[in-house]
Amino acid sequence: MVAAGAVVRFLFLTHKPFWFDEYFSAEVARITWGNFLHLLWWREANMSLYYVLLRLWMEFGQSEFYIRSLSVAISVATIPAVYWVARQLFDKRVALIATALFTFNAYSVRYAQEARSYALFLLLATLSSGFLIALAREPGRRNQIGYALVSVLAVYAHLYALLLLATHWVAFRWLGNRGWSDDPSRTQVSVQLRRAWITIGIAVFPLLVFVAKTGAGPIRWIHRPGLRDVLTFYAHLAGSNTWPLLAACAVASVAAIIPAGRQLWARDQSWETWRSQFLLLWLFFPVALTVLLSFARPVFLGRYMIFGLPALVILVSAGLSRLRRAWMLAVALLGMLLLCSQGIFFVYGNDFDNERDASGAAASFIVDQAAGGDAVVFHIAETRIPYEFVRSERAGENTASPGFKGQIGPEILFPHHGAGLDYRDFTGKPTAELLRTASTHPRVWVMLMNNGPAGSPDPTTVMLTRVLADSFPKVKIWQFPKVEVRLYAEK
Repeated sequence: MVAAGAVVRFLFLTHKPFWFDEYFSAEVARITWGNFLHLLWWREANMSLYYVLLRLWMEFGQSEFYIRSLSVAISVATIPAVYWVARQLFDKRVALIATALFTFNAYSVRYAQEARSYALFLLLATLSSGFLIALAREPGRRNQIGYALVSVLAVYAHLYALLLLATHWVAFRWLGNRGWSDDPSRTQVSVQLRRAWITIGIAVFPLLVFVAKTGAGPIRWIHRPGLRDVLTFYAHLAGSNTWPLLAACAVASVAAIIPAGRQLWARDQSWETWRSQFLLLWLFFPVALTVLLSFARPVFLGRYMIFGLPALVILVSAGLSRLRRAWMLAVALLGMLLLCSQGIFFVYGNDFDNERDASGAAASFIVDQAAGGDAVVFHIAETRIPYEFVRSERAGENTASPGFKGQIGPEILFPHHGAGLDYRDFTGKPTAELLRTASTHPRVWVMLMNNGPAGSPDPTTVMLTRVLADSFPKVKIWQFPKVEVRLYAEK
């Protein structure tokens, strides 16, 4: 399964181009340590663990294939982790089925092929739940330390790991575990869990301070979800952009919880009932909580809920394992894997979330078409990031050329705080005063992203258009997916 998972995830790894978020990861990992630490504390503490790992990973290569391969390696490591969790909850039969479903799950493949923290987040969330179950069944210092350590790392991989920890708390404090643990053992579990949660709270306190300092600004772009958004998320989590696979998973999940009957809603039940309750909580509680919170401020986003994937495949596997005839199980599992394969081929060329932009293609266009003396302005500071990645790639390609003088692309007017990327170059918008200084250049390129819907540009775009038109009467416009490039010229 590990070998098959590696093949599936490495296949067509660079078929889809880098998009803005991946360029962001790469450039954060390449700035100087001083700027890196400033940036983390200033605005990018979320995913900080991934950024640190990527910095170390990129010491040995910086191609798009190599950068993405870190997520592939992490995703492949999650396969035995899923087996471990499923084996603790059920038996070898269920664990093998769950491993197969996870190995060929398109949602896992999708984020295994992206240079972001989601694969790492999923691995650590899986291990966190695994150590929680191990601690509950075999109380001991090793499992307590393992649970605390992995949980802290999960929070630093992605802030939404706090939702998983909240799920763990509900599973033990609300549901209880009297039915499958004698009193002395139960007391020991409670004490060790309390100590682990205190340790976790202390360790993640700096991140909580960061959240209090920055507020919801970093996720203000998230839209309020509707019922269709939630259903679409679960369809994607099942591993498909269509509904049949979700329906099959729903049927299998219902089959898994049928033995619990009415006891499923009660507290302090047997181990067999509690494990179903735990998987349902893991799968639905974080989603329900974020959807409810979104009525006040939108915080639900599908990919942030990826940590529910192990719960889904284990629950589905428990349902499939109730098919006692081998041929029936083989037919059902083969049918689900065929539906999974459709999702995998879909994600090789598309995205479930349809958010990929052409910032890299736009940046390459500017570099290729620029002439001597040109300048470039970015509508928002962050738009410089894909441009910087493209420039560094071109510099590497041209270093050996006899006529290379070390200058790639037009001069950057904004954002610009030094020769290389500075942590201050990751935020801000150009001012009218700065744009008026562009008149010293014969031509000015402008790269626009996230500047409002068509026909309703944001105030910065309106100001930029008005000020540059005063000095540059000629303008050409090129459209890329989610990106606009303009060239202002004197004649």
